[in-house]
Amino acid sequence: MSSRFARSWIPVACAALLALVATAPRAAAQDTDPLAKLDATSRFAVEAIMDSARVDGLPVAALRSKALEGVAVHADDRRIVSVVHGLFSSMREARSVLGPVNDPDLEAAAEVLSAGVKPEALTSFRDAPRGRPLASAFTVLVDLVTRGVPRDDATSAIVKLWRSGARDADFYGLWNSVKSDILEGLNPGAALQNRVREFPGRAPGNTLTPPTGQPESPSS
Repeated sequence: MSSRFARSWIPVACAALLALVATAPRAAAQDTDPLAKLDATSRFAVEAIMDSARVDGLPVAALRSKALEGVAVHADDRRIVSVVHGLFSSMREARSVLGPVNDPDLEAAAEVLSAGVKPEALTSFRDAPRGRPLASAFTVLVDLVTRGVPRDDATSAIVKLWRSGARDADFYGLWNSVKSDILEGLNPGAALQNRVREFPGRAPGNTLTPPTGQPESPSS
């Protein structure tokens, strides 16, 4: 390397090094955000949806959590955007039916709509008495549908229990009993109908452990 080329290279190299040092913190911050694993277009779309939710007063954390679920299972980026947008739309629709409810109830209602249940089904839960949470009823409804119970049958059963004054223990008792019957090989719809007939105004089962995480498949 000639001395003149060496002298001309040194300032360029130093400038490049300084630029690298200056951008390193920003790059490191980006790398620690799991959403950085999305392509630029998809990440922008997800963040735009979250911004819209923030403006509308909808739970942003639920949308971010849904996006991170997709990232964790290596779902297609466009699919992640679609699911997040679907949840956002479902939350808006659920709030328009239920009116002002707390975030857990709204998120659970949105999952009900995402499971294919008709929005009109939520009208029975509108103006719920103070202190009576909706999330348990909605969570059990979604899980029943996921396990193969026909949507209309599951919706009708949960609405019936709700109107009769059922509480969290009642819904989780029904859930445990139906799940047990399905795992033993009973048709999901028949399992629900049998357990609903037994419902005496209190939990049909003795085990009151609520469903956690993602609903299991009907065959699990």
